[in-house]
Order: sequence, then structure tokens, then C-alpha cells
Amino acid sequence: MKLTWKAWMFAPLVALSACAPPPPPGRVVVERVPPREVVEEYGVAPGPGYTWVRGFYRWDGGDYRWEPGHWAAPPRGYRTWVPGRWMHERRGWYFREGHWR
Repeated sequence: MKLTWKAWMFAPLVALSACAPPPPPGRVVVERVPPREVVEEYGVAPGPGYTWVRGFYRWDGGDYRWEPGHWAAPPRGYRTWVPGRWMHERRGWYFREGHWR
């Protein structure tokens, strides 16, 4: 079988795309799209300075499970809660944890 110059040029790209590097340690990649977030009613803060940390879907290894939101007092030196969110990459979906800022 004779390959054209175009086939020789693109063959390495095809091979590299099939051998994508593994995800970083600790990152779980899920092929299924996460469900829409649950709209939670959170009421009044239990005290001054508390922030609502909204709920999110966590992957438990077989399915998505809802983790309900809760009120939290920020650690000393922090004020704002940055919510976690599901991010999409070539292999699927992974969760970026929320954090204080």
C-alpha cells in the first residue's frame, strides 16, 4: 500500500490524538454530562458573616449524587466563596472544587 504525502503528514497527529495523556492525579473524568443544579432555598443566615455554600453534584463512581448546600462562616482572612463547578475537557467532565478567596 502506497501512502500519499498527506497521509504521512497527518498520521502522527492521528496517533497522538488517540493516545491522550491521562488526567492529573486526583482528577476523576466522567463521560456523562452532569445534571442541572438543584435550585435550593436557603433562608436566612444563622448569623452575621455567614455565606451560603451552594449544593453541587458529586460523582460517586457510578452516578451523580446531590450534595446539599449549607451556611458556612469563612475562615479567617477570607470573605468570598467561589462555588465548585463541572468543567468540560476532551475526555469528558471533571469537577473543580469550590474554595474560599
